[in-house]
Amino acid sequence: MARRRIDGTEGMNALSRVAAFFSEHARGTASAAAIPEQLRDDFLRATRFALEEIAERHPGRSVEIRVPYAGAVQACEGQQHRRGTPPNVVEAEMPVFLGLVLGHISWQESCETGAVQASGTRSNLSTLFPLFTPATLERYRDTGDKS
Repeated sequence: MARRRIDGTEGMNALSRVAAFFSEHARGTASAAAIPEQLRDDFLRATRFALEEIAERHPGRSVEIRVPYAGAVQACEGQQHRRGTPPNVVEAEMPVFLGLVLGHISWQESCETGAVQASGTRSNLSTLFPLFTPATLERYRDTGDKS
């Protein structure tokens, strides 16, 4: 298992600020260029934290999940990929990825609109999202505990 780089408290706080932005604005369908300057660090930290969380909750190396300019992880059980282009790839921009993570947009909707590019037989990640619900974020905000 990979070592976490984003502290849990920092990651959850960044996710909470992104969720608050989505509640007031674009709900996770905007392009990365539409991220307000004052929230760029939060979007980046929240994305990296969510990628780490996916890799921790769904260990494996059969699907590569890419969020350009933020990071990528290999996750999900199945045949491991070692070299070259992975056979199962999922890619989305930060706002779309965080919209999925927070449940602001659905997997089906994001794939149908082309906001998520998914290729390969194991690239349907609909069961992974949402990763964090509003209740989880609210509970964390109240107690400071990630559980």
